[in-house]
Amino acid sequence: MGQKVNPIGFRTGVMQGWKSRWYASKQDFAGLLLEDYKLRNFIKNHPHKTQYRQAGVDRIEIERTRDEVKVVLYVARPGLIIGKRGQEIDILQNELQSLIGRRVNLKIEEISRPELQAQLVAEEVAAQLSKRASFRRTMKRTLEQTMEAGAKGIKIQLSGRLGGAEMARREKQIAGSIPLSTLRAKIDYGFTEAKTAQGNIGVQVWINQGMYQGDSDGVDAEASQAPKVPKRTYKR
Repeated sequence: MGQKVNPIGFRTGVMQGWKSRWYASKQDFAGLLLEDYKLRNFIKNHPHKTQYRQAGVDRIEIERTRDEVKVVLYVARPGLIIGKRGQEIDILQNELQSLIGRRVNLKIEEISRPELQAQLVAEEVAAQLSKRASFRRTMKRTLEQTMEAGAKGIKIQLSGRLGGAEMARREKQIAGSIPLSTLRAKIDYGFTEAKTAQGNIGVQVWINQGMYQGDSDGVDAEASQAPKVPKRTYKR
């Protein structure tokens, strides 16, 4: 049986921070956790504005203080959320405040290279599959685009009734290197489902964005390795 772990959860708290940053007592923890879920779900699946799904929301980070809830959206196309003269972002901020009943400070951050974000790549693959595109051609084209954007490696895995087959199966394609067990490797992971006439198809994407740039003892240790042959010692 394959033993796989989510690469983001594997590195959270070790090489990267949490998506939600706040502290609460035991009595309030469950309610605040549910608030975080409501905020993320409302933005990703807005009941009226479909342009939010086309904006390419990669991740939503939430930070709480005593006075307000700070929500940071990392978006590939921020213009679809900000709107003309910032009108749309004000409307969204008011909607979030009425949803949770707290003061919300909304901030938008633009993603410069969406081809290197696994969640956005997975959603793009799912959109192509929903339009009845060939899954092998879609996977191959996505691999090429991501590698050309500067990724060190990418793996795409699809599972479901691929090509309308009667029996569900799993197919994957890999380009470059994906060192999943190396904590210093910056592996981004994304998952979504493509809704097709034959049923849902699961889309998983792993992207190797390189190594974390930080003070690491490992690099220094490799550079100053002791020689394999010990030096001769002279006794007096």
